Amino acid sequence: MPRQHWGLEDIPWDRFDRSRVDPEILKVVKAASLVEYNGADYARYLKNVFADDPEFHAVIDHWAEEEIQHGQVLARWAKMADPEFDHDAAFARFLEGYRLPLDATDSVRGSRSGELVARCIVEVGTSSHYSALGEACREPVLREICKKIAADEFRHYKLFYSNLKRYLEKDGIGRGRRLMVALGRINESEDDELAYAYFAANGWPESGYDRKRCSQAYARRALHHLAPKHVQRAIAMTFKAAGLAPQGRLASWVSRFAYRMLRSRQARLVRAGA
Repeated sequence: MPRQHWGLEDIPWDRFDRSRVDPEILKVVKAASLVEYNGADYARYLKNVFADDPEFHAVIDHWAEEEIQHGQVLARWAKMADPEFDHDAAFARFLEGYRLPLDATDSVRGSRSGELVARCIVEVGTSSHYSALGEACREPVLREICKKIAADEFRHYKLFYSNLKRYLEKDGIGRGRRLMVALGRINESEDDELAYAYFAANGWPESGYDRKRCSQAYARRALHHLAPKHVQRAIAMTFKAAGLAPQGRLASWVSRFAYRMLRSRQARLVRAGA
């Protein structure tokens, strides 16, 4: 496996500028630090699903190390932006409310090919998210962090996609099923993971965890920075994972439609005060 190509020591921490910290972006970063730091649980789940593939286990372990590092670097930046942020306590709260099916031995996607399609979609979302966030933020250290993480997530997509092609030869699923898995995983962005991470990291609402409110609060801030190019790239990557033409007219139409829908949703959430 290739060695980790960057570490916390490669971040220009001395360039941190508190005056350029966006408090709304800070809330998203705090939540993201918890999800990324949970890489060990994801690795355990994936190694259970691919129990008879020790070569892939090495890939999973390396991937998880990089995900955990993302959580560490985001947590360190969040602590600089908000000295009262306690990442360890927030992560403990997160695990109290959200856990992966760590005892599962079969993929929740119905097949190992389906699992890899789902992993590709996760990387689609994270690579797009960090690209957009990095381009939108004014704080120079976070901009550099997001640039590095986005590059890692694009590489992770390629990693899972290459293994998807390998598994399609073993337990191949058709394009229709691959598309359904992809759409299903996209819909899961509304599940408890991001919502509870937002709650655990930001302590909101004070009345207790409200999945709908926390999900909407996270989405309003995360969607704010998406540009057409981010959505277009995400749709192309999604189509590729589903076995569809990533650069065809259908992909182009879907990307325009998806961007309009996302912007419309973000505007509604703003008006609702999410």
